[in-house]
Parts: sequence; C-alpha cells; structure tokens
Amino acid sequence: MEAEKKQEHVSQGYTSGQLIKFLVPSVIGILLFLVPVSVDGTVTIGLGIMADGLQAAISEQIPLFMTIVLWLSVFGAFVIKAINNPSIRNHKFLSSLFDIGALWIILRILGAVFATLTLVGAGPEIISSELTGQVVLFDLIPVLMVWFLFASLFMPLLLEFGLMDFIGTVVRKVMQPLFKLPWRSSVDALASWMGSGTVGVLLTTQQYEGGYYSKREAAVVATNFSIASIAFSLVIARFIGIDHMFVQFYFTVAVCGIVAAVICPRLPPLSRKKNTYYEPAGKQIDEVVPAGISSFRWGVDQAVKKADQVKSAKDVISRGIFNVADIWLGLIPLVMALGTIALIIAEFTPIFTYLSYPFIPLLTLLQIPEAAEAAPAMIVGFADMFLPAVVGAGIESELTRFVIGVMSLTQLVYMSEIGILLIKSKIPLNLFELFVIFLQRTIVTLPIAALMAHLLFF
Repeated sequence: MEAEKKQEHVSQGYTSGQLIKFLVPSVIGILLFLVPVSVDGTVTIGLGIMADGLQAAISEQIPLFMTIVLWLSVFGAFVIKAINNPSIRNHKFLSSLFDIGALWIILRILGAVFATLTLVGAGPEIISSELTGQVVLFDLIPVLMVWFLFASLFMPLLLEFGLMDFIGTVVRKVMQPLFKLPWRSSVDALASWMGSGTVGVLLTTQQYEGGYYSKREAAVVATNFSIASIAFSLVIARFIGIDHMFVQFYFTVAVCGIVAAVICPRLPPLSRKKNTYYEPAGKQIDEVVPAGISSFRWGVDQAVKKADQVKSAKDVISRGIFNVADIWLGLIPLVMALGTIALIIAEFTPIFTYLSYPFIPLLTLLQIPEAAEAAPAMIVGFADMFLPAVVGAGIESELTRFVIGVMSLTQLVYMSEIGILLIKSKIPLNLFELFVIFLQRTIVTLPIAALMAHLLFF
C-alpha cells in the first residue's frame, strides 16, 4: 500500500507534504481575501473585519500617528541623501524606502505639511477644510493604513503559495479570449470585488514587478479590474439614497464594468502598451498547458511547484513587513499631498465644472433628468471616487442619482487613491494616460448605465 502511494506521488511529481504546503496557505488566503462575510448587514471579507476592527479601536490616534509617519518619510529621505556610508546607501530596505528623487521628496514634504495643518486646524482653509484635507487625513488615510497593513502582510498567501497559478489555469478559457489577459488576473478582480480596489492594484503591481504580467497586461488589469468592493458600493448606494435598489444597482455596475473591460483595453493608450516584461525581473510565467493534461491537474501541478519555492517563513514575513513600510512611507504621503490638491481643484475651482460642459448635451440625449446638475458628477470622479456621490446626493431625480452612482463605481481611475498608487508603481502609466482612460471608461459606460436604468428599473 505504501509502495502504491509512493508511486502515485512520483507520477504526480509531488508529495502529500508539498500539496499541503499549497493548500493550507491558499485556503487561508481565500478565506481572508475572497470569501464574502456579512457583518451587521454589510458585506465584507475576513481581511475587512480585521481592518475595520483595528480602525475602530485606534481611530482617534490614526491621524496623529500617520502625520508622524509622513514626517518620518521626509526625515529618512534627507538622512539617506546626507549619508556617504555605502553600506547604508546600498541597503536594499533603506534605499528602497528613502533613496528617492527630488520630485518625490517635494511631494512627501507637501503631504507632511498638509497633514500637520489639517491635524491642528491651521493654515489656509482650502487645505484643512472638511472638503479637502480633512477628507484625506480623517477619512481616506485611516482606511488605507489599516487595509494596506493587513493586505500587505497576508498577500503572500495569494501570491507565493500557488493560488493564483491554480485559479488562473482553471479559468484561462474565459480571461484570455475575452479580455486578452493572463488567467491569474481573475484573482485580482476577485480581491477587488470582495475587498478593496486598492488591494487589487497592489496585487497587480507586485505581479508585474515579479515578472508575471507584461507592461500591457499590468496596465489593463490595474485600470479595468481594480473594481470597487461590494461594501463600498453599498456605502455609495446608501449615500445617494438608492440602497433599496441595491441588487439592480450593483447588477448595472457589473455589466458596465465587464463591457468597459472588454472595450477599453482595445483602445489607445492601453492597446499601445508593449507586451514586454519588467526588465529587472524578466518573464517568469508560462501558461501553456501540455497536451493530454486537464486544466485542473495542470493548475495543481503549477501551484505545488510555486509553493515549493517558498523556503523560509521568515522571508515571506520580511517581504510583508517591507510592503507595509513601502505603502506607509512611500504611498500615503503622496495620497495626502496629491489627494488634497485634487480635492482643492474639485471643490474650490471651476475646472471640473468647465470640463463637464460637454457631458450636458450627452446626458440630455440620454434623457437623464437634471442634466446640467449631473454633468459635474461625470468628471469630478477623477479626483476622488466619492465626489460624484457628493454631487449627486442633492439631485431630486432618482434615475439620475442611480446613473451617477453607477458611474462613480465604474470609472475606477481616481487620483486620491488608485491613480497615485499607479503613478508611484513601476507600471508604465502616466497622469495624462490615466485621465484618457478615465474619460474612455466614462464614455463607454454612461450610455449602458442610462439604457439599463430606463429600460429595466425606471
């Protein structure tokens, strides 16, 4: 009997211990990132329960703590520039966090200054008002801090133990012909859908820098699959007063998102991105299934092979801690700086109002009531995902509020969070390209949202 088992293991190419090494971490990852859980009537995930619990416990301390972290990011950058010791300058951890260019140092300084002024209620009103700096420091940054803390620590369960290799192989017949993407990108979408769009972007950037996505694939996944979570979608629906239609609302969001994910990658600038890989890593993926082997069996083989490459829990934990530090010291200062600036432009200048004028005749053509009042909501989402809901909350027409809510969730590319994360990443996307993609998604999804609202729900 033992000889038969041994022979079976040899024929499969792995032992039961190697299979367990894939299964246990992957199941834990699924439970944390991908399984929906209802808590007090709100749909979330295991990761969300931990994040929300920590945020509730230390919510009053987070703004001060993160302001200190922002100043630490500035201080560390200046210290690294001033030190001539090669062993410190070349230290992988320290150099990655603090050895940055002049532009990024300036943005870190702005972020720290904005946070300090907002925290103490000093300085110009446009910086520290409840419409700008307070939104970023007291509403956005606490969510990012706790979500990225747990996402960065536990993301190796999705990435390093074979889960993405397994799921990607099984669903390859959908992802490749429909979206022209690797099979593993389905996990990015699921992680976003159940948890957070920023988690999906973080997952994508790590896959790209690891050599598992090409430049085009990473750009497409990050701008089309980092969908808003069910939990946040419910928040939007409640805020604009259509939560009684949440099933119809989210069904419309899903349809619009799928159509945009099919069309937008086939348009410039995404269609012009090269199918080459991040140079320091090179191509690390081969998705060809050998003849005579089922997708499921090959998926298991690839997953076990991937999991077997993990030799030390210490290395996995170290990478998780580095990811947390990189987000807190590198990304959140940019969120504070650029997020505040974007909100200042949206709230205190007419720029977004002027940019929205072309949408008035389009909304009128689509028979959307209160078109002039709704038009700014079509464009202001580029600054922050929540702003269209703020604009739309005061509109009387329920149909118009429905469409605005759908648009706020399907445009995806907003600068206060995902846009900044993409600009900071190695994925080849710049600010202008992100704005073009934002407009493309708006133009593609608006007629669909309007048509579904008219024909099916109103």
